[in-house]
Amino acid sequence: MKSLLLALGVALAAAAPDFGALQVQPYESPKPAPEFALPDLDGSTVRLADQQGRVVLLFFWATW
Repeated sequence: MKSLLLALGVALAAAAPDFGALQVQPYESPKPAPEFALPDLDGSTVRLADQQGRVVLLFFWATW
């Protein structure tokens, strides 16, 4: 019985999915955002580096 379970375990381990065929992309570590500065509503300059350690949400939009 142990040999059957061992053989089954080896067979399952050898039958790994073909991730390339599934078009799965490998995980890439996050990259730091490029440094930039923008004016706020009061005209003061806000730099991304000044927000380090805080959660920052950026919303960019355009009217066409």
